[in-house]
Amino acid sequence: MSDQSIRILLADDHALVREGIRRVLEEEPQFEVVAEAADGEEAVSLARDHRPDVAVVDITMPGASGFEVTARLKSEAPATKVLILSMHDDAEYVMKAVRAGALGYLLKDEAGPGQLREAVRTVHSGSSFFTSAVAARLAAGLRGEDGDKGPGLEVLTARELDVLKGIAAGQSNKQIAAELGISRRTVESHRESLMRKLDIRTVAGLTRFALDAGLLDDAAPY
Repeated sequence: MSDQSIRILLADDHALVREGIRRVLEEEPQFEVVAEAADGEEAVSLARDHRPDVAVVDITMPGASGFEVTARLKSEAPATKVLILSMHDDAEYVMKAVRAGALGYLLKDEAGPGQLREAVRTVHSGSSFFTSAVAARLAAGLRGEDGDKGPGLEVLTARELDVLKGIAAGQSNKQIAAELGISRRTVESHRESLMRKLDIRTVAGLTRFALDAGLLDDAAPY
């Protein structure tokens, strides 16, 4: 495999499902499935051993749920980005996955092979990946929450809002720069400013903020 390959861990308790996902992913020469786990504890252990770039994780597994796996990988394999691939499509599950640290969420009965490969690439780059249907569920759940939301849109400049929309839509710094006609370095500067002003340190957190603020109501964030 090339040094540029994306190393992937699959975690699903159904062997046939894992085999199908592996075949889809390995149609992309850049992808290398380095390990497969049949339960949550095994997923965490294999992630520690293999240090994959991306973990494609189901939610309902024996041993530890996909939520638990995602949260534990943040401390035990922090370089591994998590993409949830699940049958569960309700807002509560999507919100729990994002809170745990997942950068993407796909539905098994909706995602096509090309979309799955694109999700892996996007998550690997550090951007979020949610289909418009999943983003709508997440936004609906967020709008139903109470409590202090912290700093709001009023603390951001117009350009920072533009960059925030791009981040939440799953765009890379390069894509945002091209769309806005600014340099990649300028995008990185705005990203750092966003995180500082909003006291949010992750892409998933910025995405939650954008969805809660209604910035993606008319967009398809993928």
